Amino acid sequence: MVTTHVFIAVSLDGYIARQDGDIDWLLQRDDPTEDHGYAAFIADKDWIVMGRGSYEKVLTFDEWPYDRPVLVLSRQLTDLPVPEKLKGKVQFSCRTPAEVLADLKGQNAHRVYIDGGQVIQSFLREGLVSDIVITTVPVLLGSGKPLFGSLNGDIDLTLLSSRSFPSGLVQSHYRLMS
Repeated sequence: MVTTHVFIAVSLDGYIARQDGDIDWLLQRDDPTEDHGYAAFIADKDWIVMGRGSYEKVLTFDEWPYDRPVLVLSRQLTDLPVPEKLKGKVQFSCRTPAEVLADLKGQNAHRVYIDGGQVIQSFLREGLVSDIVITTVPVLLGSGKPLFGSLNGDIDLTLLSSRSFPSGLVQSHYRLMS
């Protein structure tokens, strides 16, 4: 069985990025002396599945940050070649969340990190998210790209843990009820 897991930061008003994709508000508040648990989170993940917006943001970083295979879900990128420097590291797909998980199961994947607002929303709508770690940044953006979008119905969560950091960040870990 393949399980999917979310680890993401949001503004206090629920945005993961400004409308133009900018995340300066997050990077400015990142305190390198605080361990927010990402290394422990990613340690047991076999794959990363992200959306085009997240992929394009990561491409602006100085170096490719992932040592796991990455599947980018995008209708726009599917027919394009993977950049030479990312061959063997990145794949493009336009398959549905259920199809993606079936494909990854066939590749012996067990635990998958899901990233990007649209991708997280699509996996949530299909009931395919196991748990979510949300780090809330104490800033109000007023507008931007929301973490959560419209849903077919309520999604009940159980709080597993919550902790605060000296920087003001608050991190909550939820399991989705099935």
